[in-house]
Amino acid sequence: MLTAGETLHRVTTFLLLACLAVCIGVTVYLAVSPKVGERFTEFYILGPSGKAEGYPTKLVLGGSGKVIIGIVNHEYEAVTYRIVVTLDNETITTIENIKLSHEEKWEQNLTFTPQKAGDKMKLEFLLYREGVKEPYRTLHLWITVLQY
Repeated sequence: MLTAGETLHRVTTFLLLACLAVCIGVTVYLAVSPKVGERFTEFYILGPSGKAEGYPTKLVLGGSGKVIIGIVNHEYEAVTYRIVVTLDNETITTIENIKLSHEEKWEQNLTFTPQKAGDKMKLEFLLYREGVKEPYRTLHLWITVLQY
């Protein structure tokens, strides 16, 4: 028969081993499970030099402006995007079927030619996710197009 001291020793040893096993299990789980952070998509426009400057804000009617449009997918899943570019709510171009995996980046040069003159017209870049009717992200530039 075990003495009270031996029983206490065995119970304490069992509890410590059980705690150690739980700690090891939690550590392994945290090490192998994916860490999902914030889900979002980067959507940006750059000037023709590839920097966040030098945007075409003053054009002459018949002239063209150039920008670089970029998307980076941080959604932790593959996503198909569509970009619609409008000038004063009139569509001037659409880019379809931009398929990006998680952490994949896409950039493309865009040249646009306004068909009307005007002051402070809104050049808008609308990013849509597949299957969603409302824009997911929007960007815009204010441009002036002169007659001469």
